[in-house]
Amino acid sequence: MNRAERTASINEIRERFDRMVSAVFVDFAGMTVEDVTKLREEFRKVGVDYKVVKNSLVHHAVKDRPYAQAVEPLLKGMTGIAWSYEEPGIAAKVIKAFAKDNQKLRIKGGVVESDVLSPASVENVLATMPGKDELRSMLLATFMAPMQSLVRQLGAPRQNFAYLLDARKRQLEGG
Repeated sequence: MNRAERTASINEIRERFDRMVSAVFVDFAGMTVEDVTKLREEFRKVGVDYKVVKNSLVHHAVKDRPYAQAVEPLLKGMTGIAWSYEEPGIAAKVIKAFAKDNQKLRIKGGVVESDVLSPASVENVLATMPGKDELRSMLLATFMAPMQSLVRQLGAPRQNFAYLLDARKRQLEGG
């Protein structure tokens, strides 16, 4: 790799870290080409960029970031990085699901904004975060709850009156 190619690669990696919401570092040693191809397809389906990178290029690309020192231990051995640009947990979810069937895929760690996460945090926290659609539905349910409660409260006197009439009817029929 000549100097111009190296500079272009560093700039490309830096640009991806600038745009990302989260990045997950993985070790893919021992995986077959078919498995890696399947993993790349899964990433493409959800809009995640995945690239096998040279550790030295990543080191130079993130050297001016606040998390540069914390990322250094992740840059050992074979490294692939999955960048998420919209939902922080989507890459971690894909990796977690894929790793169930392929034990050779191993999470090294992750970065969310400027926080570096351990492999356990990526798998147990980031991968379990709700997505945008789930958050929207939760927010909608939160907004609708007071209105539903109001409607129930407004209907309660009529319903109670109907129960009273029904109870009185049964009392007169049985009495």
